[in-house]
Amino acid sequence: MAACLGDASAARMACAPLPELPSGWPRTPHAGQVRVQGGRFAMGSDEGYRDERVRQAQVGTFWIDRTEVTNAQFAAFVQATRHVTDAERQGEAAVFAIPDAAELRQRPLAWWRIVPGADWRHPDGPASDIRGREREPVRLVTQADALAYARWLGRDLPTEAEWEFAAKGGTLRQAEARLDGGPRDASGRPSANYWQGSFPLMDTAEDGHAGIAPVACYAPNALGLYDMIGNAWEWTRDADASPSGDGAVRPRQSHANGDPAVLRQAPAQARTVIKGGSFLCSPDYCVRYRAAAREVQDATLATSHVGFRTVSRR
Repeated sequence: MAACLGDASAARMACAPLPELPSGWPRTPHAGQVRVQGGRFAMGSDEGYRDERVRQAQVGTFWIDRTEVTNAQFAAFVQATRHVTDAERQGEAAVFAIPDAAELRQRPLAWWRIVPGADWRHPDGPASDIRGREREPVRLVTQADALAYARWLGRDLPTEAEWEFAAKGGTLRQAEARLDGGPRDASGRPSANYWQGSFPLMDTAEDGHAGIAPVACYAPNALGLYDMIGNAWEWTRDADASPSGDGAVRPRQSHANGDPAVLRQAPAQARTVIKGGSFLCSPDYCVRYRAAAREVQDATLATSHVGFRTVSRR
């Protein structure tokens, strides 16, 4: 759950006064979206990880959501369609929780737990809900859930190239955050919601939020798009078979014998590109809070750090 820290931080990170639901949404075709003029651009970065290597890419003109899809928007979709998410059908989802020292010694990725009863309505587990959190990005949704929402609006999920082109402000190139630093503004203050402190034990919340933040609490990019970096990873429509970091690892809890979580790789057919980093990315872990950064995620696993936004191509 997001927690604003102190008057000074809250004032500095004041969220944009956007309506809870975009004007004209969902009837107007491009409600809540920004038009992105297509073009050829340098995709990737020579300053990042090996899988981000620079290559030329071409995208057509498209429209993309100004913000990550929120709980309020997803709730309206569910009310209209009676959609049941994968996590609700499966009865569980992967939830981040700060581990203790013993857990860190016992198993890898000890900050992930498979929580029975966790889903988009109960993002921290069955005792939680989204009251007062309507403006937060919807999470604990799989790629299929995100696609169902997008298709309800006559839209799609972005390709990796479309997403990155939009995140870079529709420009040929854009300066990327240093791998050993983080996104900061000209005054040296965090310009996105990411982890400050020692991951995974302490988040100092220098950026104004510990955990997920409501959308549009940080300055938009050159196209007026919010939270393209940090806050929640975002699903794309693209599959990926290349090796990557921790996002492709799926934690599984053995409920039968109570053993600690065991890990397995995502099935090859489910390996999907996510973009943008999240509130869990930090200078000492992940370091993927950059437009060129990419990760591979199990498309069938609902987690508490992945959301999405949609695109229109007409």
